[in-house]
Amino acid sequence: MSSMSAAAPILTDAQKRGAQRALRVSIGTLLLLPALAFLALFLILPAFSFLTASVLTQSPTGDIGLPLTLANYDRLLFSPAYKLVVLRTLSISIWTSVISVLLAYPLAMVIAYGRPSWSRLTMIVVVAPLVVSVIVRCYGWQLLLGNNKSGVVNWLLSFTSRHPPTIKVMYTEWAVIIASVHVFLPLIVLPIATSLARINPFLIEAARMLGAPAWRAFLRVTLPLSAPGLTAGVTVVFALTAASFVTPQMLGGTNASMLGILLEQQAMTVFDWPMASAVASVMVAIALCSNAFSTWVIGLLMRRRQPAGGNNVG
Repeated sequence: MSSMSAAAPILTDAQKRGAQRALRVSIGTLLLLPALAFLALFLILPAFSFLTASVLTQSPTGDIGLPLTLANYDRLLFSPAYKLVVLRTLSISIWTSVISVLLAYPLAMVIAYGRPSWSRLTMIVVVAPLVVSVIVRCYGWQLLLGNNKSGVVNWLLSFTSRHPPTIKVMYTEWAVIIASVHVFLPLIVLPIATSLARINPFLIEAARMLGAPAWRAFLRVTLPLSAPGLTAGVTVVFALTAASFVTPQMLGGTNASMLGILLEQQAMTVFDWPMASAVASVMVAIALCSNAFSTWVIGLLMRRRQPAGGNNVG
């Protein structure tokens, strides 16, 4: 027995730590397997399926198969009618993101830096619309933005003069932008507020004491330090706006058709599944490009956080 115990290997502390680390990694991998299987089954496989279908040919009888072709992408990106839909989708998404940023920072600063009562009230006002369906909110905007006196805005304008102006916003791109900002604003306010709450307030005070005005302190200190929340919020707002269906369908009409509506038309009305797959692929590409762009912006702003030696904030 003594000889057997003498022959047993003696593990050093480093080897024990390595074995424990390997065990933790293997356990973590096992815990990740269900999530990875779910993503592969419900995300990667469907994405690969419609990406494959987008380069196939649909016969007059409706069968989809060879030969491979890029005609669907050519028609989507270069034909005047479809190209207009793509450009309109990008335009509405950009305008929605820009307006959301301009509105989100004041609200987020009140949530992060305001008095507790104002902070809680602002948080409730920002989050409360999330409990209401998007369809209900779109019906509300239809009542507000109606092109005749049945719209609340035009009805109020009718009391201003004998010949009041009529605002015709309904069934335009701006109706979609206004409603999209209302729908997606909480999704950018909350990450920005979280990033602002993590900023040391003494950094802003130091910038002001060094002579920087409020706007310069915001641009040189607050904005770079809140870049992660800003870019995450902009990415979500841009991607979700580009993929919207209900809002442009109810408020945009034929004058503000977007890729989501085009996808539904190609799949459920025309039954052109390769074209519908091409539209879906372009929508996914837009979301991935916005994510890559936001990552690049984060890196750029994080590099700007490292000031050159001897430069002050002012």
